[in-house]
Amino acid sequence: MYNSSLHQEFHLLAFTRYENVQLLIFLSILLIYLLCVLENTLVTFIVCLTSQLQKPMYFFLCNLTVLDIIYVSAILPKLIMITTTGDTGISNAGCFTQVFLYVFCIGTEFFLLVCMAYDRYVAICLPLHYMLIMNPKKCLILAAFCYNLGVFNAMMYALLISKLLFSHSREINHFFCHMKSILELSCSDTTNIGILITVDGIVLGFFPFALILISYIYIILTILKIHSTSGRHKAFSSCSSHLMVVLLFCLTSLSLNMKPKTKFSQEEDKQLSMLYIAVAPMLNPLVYSLRNKDVLEAIKRQILRALKLLLVCKHR
Repeated sequence: MYNSSLHQEFHLLAFTRYENVQLLIFLSILLIYLLCVLENTLVTFIVCLTSQLQKPMYFFLCNLTVLDIIYVSAILPKLIMITTTGDTGISNAGCFTQVFLYVFCIGTEFFLLVCMAYDRYVAICLPLHYMLIMNPKKCLILAAFCYNLGVFNAMMYALLISKLLFSHSREINHFFCHMKSILELSCSDTTNIGILITVDGIVLGFFPFALILISYIYIILTILKIHSTSGRHKAFSSCSSHLMVVLLFCLTSLSLNMKPKTKFSQEEDKQLSMLYIAVAPMLNPLVYSLRNKDVLEAIKRQILRALKLLLVCKHR
């Protein structure tokens, strides 16, 4: 047995067993990654550049898009490299960085989704008090709380993993440095980390998820009281889309990280993990903003402004 610092790298097995479809896997992951980055970057710039979108809902959305860019960029480029070159090696520093960024982004995103659900609850259920409750100072405090909690939690995991002992077997049967997959390789006592994962799942997973569901229950009950059929349909359409993405992200991440170990499930786990690692970040901009009339109008204005600037420069 050797301390992890004495070894140079881990090996991510990813989807290497599917040799016949490596090209298809590569193209699919590349397309998803490019869409994730382009969509989320577009939304971030549009929100930052448009004064009409300087509202609490878009403030939290902007933070969500930045987190999505960070954690897909921490995981998917390495997976793309594995499918193209077959090089499964990842250094200790690279692996621990993946763990830190993954835990930080997932934990922070859960609470950002709570903030977004709370924002919608206040806007729909308490519209007369919205500006008073969701003032800029309170939004900054909520966002700072989310980030600080995410950083503290991620640092605990990174510190505990860096002290583990590993045998010569360094093959991680996953497409990124997944916590439970790393623990299976360790020769150290991982009881404390196992307890931390369970507590984390409850405090940073199920508790926020319950708050989101409670917020949406109140929202739906309020919508049902709307007399206008078109108003109810518009509100339900928006809420159902948001809730679909929340369920996809929360349920897949919670179920895969909290479920007990079962035999012959690792390949299924890897495939399902793609739902919240890659698919959910790709859908978030579409559901939360690119279907939103205000955002679409802002995109059109920015495109027209850019075209005018090009014409002015050309005439000069």
